[in-house]
Amino acid sequence: MKNLPDILKKENYKKIKFKVSKTQHLLLKASINGVKGNFISDTGASNSCVGFESVALFQLHATKSKTKAAGAGATGMLTQIAIGNKLQLGRWKINDCDVVIFDLSHVNKALIQHKSKPVHGIIGADILLKGKGIIDYYNHCLYLK
Repeated sequence: MKNLPDILKKENYKKIKFKVSKTQHLLLKASINGVKGNFISDTGASNSCVGFESVALFQLHATKSKTKAAGAGATGMLTQIAIGNKLQLGRWKINDCDVVIFDLSHVNKALIQHKSKPVHGIIGADILLKGKGIIDYYNHCLYLK
């Protein structure tokens, strides 16, 4: 649909460009607490998350969590949570974003094996739902309201 960007702009959606990795992941640039990082958009991930190694980088105040994480190839992983962070994707912002923190090494190992760059985290369904996300695969854009 050629006029989709015009329709979404009139509805106050913000356009966020993404790249498609060699592994067919959608790669986004995002900022957490003012610090830029590389992320994968994952509609199947219930929560947005960051790897343990990026806690200091994004100035996250991590607290313990009883929740165990599960993902492709891994289950029962220990998690932490950081509450009330600022997240920005392009010109779209949210000032009260909770971020799950867990071991992303299995994700990054798989990306590296396929000659893709590692990521700092994952933008999950929580953000896509809050932003009423629309993914335009053809034009490589994510729209958030």
